[in-house]
Amino acid sequence: MRASLATSIGVACTAALVLPLSPSGASAAPQVPQATQHTGTPAEPGSTQSLPLSTVGSNRSMGAAEQGVTRRDVSPFSLLGVVWDDADAELHGTVQVRTRATGSHLWSDWQDLETHNQEHGADPGTTERDSGHTRGSTAPLWVGGSDGVELRVRAAEEDGSGPTHTPLPHGLRLELIDPGEDPQDDGRPLPDTAISPEGSGDWPAPEDAPPTLPRAGTPPVLPDSARSYAAPRPRIIPRKRWGADERLREKQLGYSRTVKVAFVHHSATGNNYSCKQAPSVLRGIYRYHVKSSGWRDIGYNFAIDKCGNIYEGRAGGVTRPVRGAHTLGFNTNSVGIAVLGTYGGTNPRAAATTAVAKLSAWKLGLHGIHARGKVTLTSGGSGKYGKGRKVRLNAISGHRDGFSTDCPGNRLYGKLSAVRKSAGTYQRR
Repeated sequence: MRASLATSIGVACTAALVLPLSPSGASAAPQVPQATQHTGTPAEPGSTQSLPLSTVGSNRSMGAAEQGVTRRDVSPFSLLGVVWDDADAELHGTVQVRTRATGSHLWSDWQDLETHNQEHGADPGTTERDSGHTRGSTAPLWVGGSDGVELRVRAAEEDGSGPTHTPLPHGLRLELIDPGEDPQDDGRPLPDTAISPEGSGDWPAPEDAPPTLPRAGTPPVLPDSARSYAAPRPRIIPRKRWGADERLREKQLGYSRTVKVAFVHHSATGNNYSCKQAPSVLRGIYRYHVKSSGWRDIGYNFAIDKCGNIYEGRAGGVTRPVRGAHTLGFNTNSVGIAVLGTYGGTNPRAAATTAVAKLSAWKLGLHGIHARGKVTLTSGGSGKYGKGRKVRLNAISGHRDGFSTDCPGNRLYGKLSAVRKSAGTYQRR
């Protein structure tokens, strides 16, 4: 994701109540909205309101190059993003939003959404990428409890004379995510491990078949070299504890043969969240990735909040080489770790970078990888490296090392050298 991003972003379908505001700011009489609310079954926690964009403004020179959603009342939500029909199309321009805090008259300033989200997602040629369900999308933005929204999307001007603009993608929609309530705490302590239920698996081609996986709940068979790079296992909060609704994701699971690289990301959702809200942020990202962007599951294998808490991401077993959708072209044989927040101009907390080091040391150690070393991955086609190109990478790399992007932000990327050193220490190297 680009560092220019500003901090602070079912089956049954029913119409969502939208109350357009009058010029004075008061709510007008209820009208039938142009919105769809995807709530799934009644027991499903969380919901998504989907608002189609329309041409806005009176500037004729902009014409259809400016679209948006007029200021209006909506059902409560906490996270938002913009999606469009073609997953391969890029949105060249700016996306800005302002929101109103729930139950108040207080509107935020205009905030930018990160438009370059195509560097995330499943690799070309995979079952997940070619499912026909994936869509183009901005990065999601966490705004906290809100019940009012206004959005504007402006196309970038093309080079040359005259007010010509790059066409905006077709099917633009604003997605408003209600992450639902936190799961009930049963009073039991969190487990030290998190083993997800296993499935049939979306296996790679036979020549890349993974080693035999043990049944759920049993330790994996590790290579002999793993003993040399073993590191203590950090505390990992399982999906159930942060409230992942397993009915949202696909049941099929995908695995790589091994894990060679840990790619570090920032979620670009902004830093305006408390650590107590982190599970809600994660549920919002999960729902946005699956229901709005059309991915199989949340894209990241793990997430870390700014207080250093580590969360299980994509299902399939935290000890297993689960193939994620986080670094386009390099999802195979890698693990994606996202620090929740935006770190282009904000320094990550020490607790978060320490957690990245501990998690990377442990995960890479399971597969016999030296956390301070370098390894070679073969690109699946990333825009930065052509398909089939062998690329030498640090075992702990930033997203930008595999794709032309500013992710994980300059401030977090600048910490990775120290993270590698710490991770090596945890591996007793």
